Amino acid sequence: MSSEIWTEKYRPQDFTELVGQEEIIKRVKNLTNSLNIPHLLFAGPAGTGKSSLALIIVKQLFGEKWRENYLELNASDTRGIDVIRQQVKNFARTKSLSQVPFKVIFLDEADALTREAQQALRRTMENYTKTCRFILSCNYSSKIIDPIQSRCALFRFKLLEKKHVDKIIKRIAESENLEIEPESIQALYEASEGDCRRVINLLQATSSISPKITAELVNTVTAQAKPSDIKIVLEYALSGDFISAREKLLDIMLKESISGQDIIKAIQKEIWNLNIEPELKVKLTEKTGEIEFRLVEGSDEFIQLESLLSSFVLAGLGKA
Repeated sequence: MSSEIWTEKYRPQDFTELVGQEEIIKRVKNLTNSLNIPHLLFAGPAGTGKSSLALIIVKQLFGEKWRENYLELNASDTRGIDVIRQQVKNFARTKSLSQVPFKVIFLDEADALTREAQQALRRTMENYTKTCRFILSCNYSSKIIDPIQSRCALFRFKLLEKKHVDKIIKRIAESENLEIEPESIQALYEASEGDCRRVINLLQATSSISPKITAELVNTVTAQAKPSDIKIVLEYALSGDFISAREKLLDIMLKESISGQDIIKAIQKEIWNLNIEPELKVKLTEKTGEIEFRLVEGSDEFIQLESLLSSFVLAGLGKA
């Protein structure tokens, strides 16, 4: 088994290998082929291909000389104005070493930059447009100041769908000689929630235990509550058996070492698989959201989860 980190090993190397963002790829590819890209702003959840696409653009533009014409900074590590004034500005003002008349600076997690740093970046983007293009990546475009947004072409990335995750898993499984059950692919997708990087990391972690990837093995590695166990808890509660539901829930939390917030997420998913009226599902989902908020604010996990179970008991008795 290779000791290489799979997220780097299987990073997309060209536009055809990047999945799930077809519309964005089509537009960016046309810009790259014209050898005249504007400043770009990639916004969206983690693990959806923002950094990979930036690297593909640079390699397509500069070929073998891409390293000499590319600067990558993680803005969450270097958040201050001094980095923008010195490191970024010094790189931006120098001339490109290729036929493309500009260099490229990639600022990952740009929404972590302070407002002062963003104001300095705004002026740098304006003054050195002829010799440098910026690609900014962020989770939330609303945290980027308007003057920077107006200078960039904005591309919004979306979480990967199951068909895209299937494609990635099958490609890696074939390359690494892994045996994967269909239920395992579903478990990997649910655990990753559309985050490609998390899918690959989970796949590597499970394959280090066994080359046969089962749903049970995936659930063990992810340390998430099994849907079947959560279903039992909810069925006990809806039948009016609060004591059994409480004991089963405590058993899950202690034996599996699962946090209250993870339990809440599992319950929220399982609500929609219950054989109850749609209106009741909506009410219970609302109650789940209320309990999740209390947990985030620091309330005792088990007391709040008991409160949630009592809501299910009342719902089962028709008193919700």
